[in-house]
Amino acid sequence: MSGLYDLKIAPSHLQPDTLNVKMATDLGELLVPYMPTIRVPRTGDRVFKSECAFSYDSPESEGGLYVCMNTFLGFGREHVERHYHKTGQSVYMHLKRHVKEKATGAAGGAISRRRNGKVFLDLELNRDFNGVDYEYEDEAKLVIFPDHFEIPLPNIEELPALVTIACDAVLNASSPYKKQEADSWEEEIQVSKHARSLRQQENGVRIPPSGWKCAKCEMRENLWLNLTDGSVLCGKWFFDGSGGNGHALEHYKETNFPLAVKLDTITPDGADIYSFDEEEAVLDPHISEHLLHFGIDMLQMQRTENGHHTDNDVQPCVSDWEVIQESSLKLKPVYGSGYTGIKNLGNSCYLSTTMQVLFSIPEFQRAYVGNLQRIFDYSPLDPTQDFSTQMAKLGHGLLSGQYSKPPMKSELIEQVMKEEYKQQQRGISPKMFKALVSKGHPEFSSDRQQDAHEFFLHLINLVERNSSGSENPGDVFRFLVEERVQCCQTQKVRYTQRVDYLMQLPVPLEAASNREELIAYESKRKEAEENMRPPPEPVRARIPFTACLQAFTEPENVPDFWSSALQAKSAGVKTSRFASFPEYMVMQIKKFTFGVDWVPKKLDVSVDVPDFLDLNRLRATGLQTGEAELPDLTPPIVIPEDTRAPEIDESSVMQLAEMGFPLEACRKAVYYTGNMGAEMAFNWIIAHMEEPDFAEPLAIPSYMEPDLPSPSFPTISALDNQPPEESISILTSMGFPRHHTIQALKATNNNLERALDWIFTHPDCEDESEAMSDTADTEPNNNSFSNANDLSSYELFAFISHMGSSTMSGHYVCHIKKEGRWLIYNDHKVCLSERPPKDLGYMYFYRRLSSC
Repeated sequence: MSGLYDLKIAPSHLQPDTLNVKMATDLGELLVPYMPTIRVPRTGDRVFKSECAFSYDSPESEGGLYVCMNTFLGFGREHVERHYHKTGQSVYMHLKRHVKEKATGAAGGAISRRRNGKVFLDLELNRDFNGVDYEYEDEAKLVIFPDHFEIPLPNIEELPALVTIACDAVLNASSPYKKQEADSWEEEIQVSKHARSLRQQENGVRIPPSGWKCAKCEMRENLWLNLTDGSVLCGKWFFDGSGGNGHALEHYKETNFPLAVKLDTITPDGADIYSFDEEEAVLDPHISEHLLHFGIDMLQMQRTENGHHTDNDVQPCVSDWEVIQESSLKLKPVYGSGYTGIKNLGNSCYLSTTMQVLFSIPEFQRAYVGNLQRIFDYSPLDPTQDFSTQMAKLGHGLLSGQYSKPPMKSELIEQVMKEEYKQQQRGISPKMFKALVSKGHPEFSSDRQQDAHEFFLHLINLVERNSSGSENPGDVFRFLVEERVQCCQTQKVRYTQRVDYLMQLPVPLEAASNREELIAYESKRKEAEENMRPPPEPVRARIPFTACLQAFTEPENVPDFWSSALQAKSAGVKTSRFASFPEYMVMQIKKFTFGVDWVPKKLDVSVDVPDFLDLNRLRATGLQTGEAELPDLTPPIVIPEDTRAPEIDESSVMQLAEMGFPLEACRKAVYYTGNMGAEMAFNWIIAHMEEPDFAEPLAIPSYMEPDLPSPSFPTISALDNQPPEESISILTSMGFPRHHTIQALKATNNNLERALDWIFTHPDCEDESEAMSDTADTEPNNNSFSNANDLSSYELFAFISHMGSSTMSGHYVCHIKKEGRWLIYNDHKVCLSERPPKDLGYMYFYRRLSSC
């Protein structure tokens, strides 16, 4: 037998003499008992030959990687025995890649070194090596368990034909992640059969650039615009049933209007479009025209590209890159447990930063890494598709220190001598984890950059659904919000509670502490633009954190509020408070918004976020003495066929008509204010006179009392959530507090002259602002933390920052405080932070202060 194809037998219980005798056995005869278990990969089979299912071991690891010749799952040396004992599969292909630095000649150039092996593995490198400076030698062999018989490959002449074909197919199989990308749903999208013949209703509907909400419920995410009638409704067609209450699908069943577009996916290049009739994502060649019908000019929306940033990033955002990444400082790298970086897959920094923060929390460490062996032992036959297994794998990869080791002393000396010291953190690659958690999700499964805030909520949802019967670490973020809704006419109230996991803080630009500096900059910028000169150095708005918190507490108008006390539509306001406080409070600074022209933009602001926070003043109070509750009634159900005439106070209509308003507008005003008199109807007219259908004839829906509660009610005209910013700015420029001006405008239907009078006649409203000024403290004091049982006091321990002009582009990094020091996690690099840019963060993570 040729020495090149000798059979190596490794079991320790056999002596060398026995090995020589055993070698006379034919290889085919040796493999006969295992032939039924050896498979040739078919189309659709995923071959995991670059990463272990339970760890981040690869062919480059010291022990190499074992690929099962039946399931094609890969396992590191530490985990292959577990798979053998669970499945009984005995034949594995052992892959090993040897990475060697090329020798250099006297002139410093690389000398070609003859390779002892061959690069025949279709592998993606797990290290960022320069191909010019390194060479690779690949080694493959079959290993038969439990005796560890080893058969070097290739061994074409000695092996049975089926085994040779199977081995060749495994060695040449593409990465399962490449295959996934090639077969992704985006590549299979076809033009909808309804696209060219779609008839859109001429109903005057115009979609605003923000403030969307499902017309049938309170959902503000996963909203879809029906391209026939302009209805905005929530979806429910993710593979897991999440994403909404399915009102968009219900609307299709009622109307047969087939096409809908996801509102937050619109770019100049297209949008996510779904066909209910065809039951799949589709293309619409006329999407630009169809969106323009509802006032959305998609060609004016900002283009974004994959990767860290785009050419559209404006100058203020570009400066963020240096400040947030601390790139001008010589940062010291750190290694070991808890200091492992995560490689960027091209657009995965939103995922990496979120997972770094989550696995710095003890509850997540305990739930997954603390139960590692139990999770692995009870994992399904395909652990790559098990959420708990992949969470435990990722957590162990980050916390074990196995993938974050400092360079050897000799390597450091050599690097210094060459004057090319580079950080050598290896980090881990989250390909398997990303493929699993993004499966079935049209956004996270794409190659585009995503919003870290949305991914955080998506992951918490996955954690909750996969924690049935066991500890749910996501509960540490869970809290109850008490919402108080008040009818402005009757002053009656309703209290309800909802679950939330994140607190969103608005950014009141008019509260900037450097207002004069901003005005001067804007004047210089306009002057430079008019004179074709370079723009001046940009100025960043500095917003007090107390102003953000105050804006959060402001009452907001309730669109389409139906008062059960009046049995009619009315004006209503809503305030939110905390009915319970979480163990960990997550705050998002709402930096991203849309302009009036639908162009997405990022507010370039600096917020003085405190290290310590006391939210006790935001604690819910419940029904107060003297408050009357709204009756527990639901809005009536619309009956289109019913044509009963409305009851309208004609005397009020004539009073308004005599003022010069259109007769039909007066009739609508009286009707929609419940015949409460000419004054109330006049306020309605002032608030709605700019609407396109203001003077159109009154279309009266008819009603019947429902047997069952129904949340649906026709959208007639929506009150804005906030008064116009222009009006607010005019009043605040006079020196009045923002919260006071908003209350005044809301109380007077945004009439500036009447709002000014209201402010002077309601001076007591400033008390709340003074009380809120102490809500946040930059350091603990006796007053804030005097109560040892206080559940509303927090300390900042992590924050995620975004660089770039849009959530769909740019780059994320995170800063985490560990062992009393701040660290920066920037993809695979982990370093001590010298100047953590807390004021430029996007998401902030606070932990509750322990009782003394």
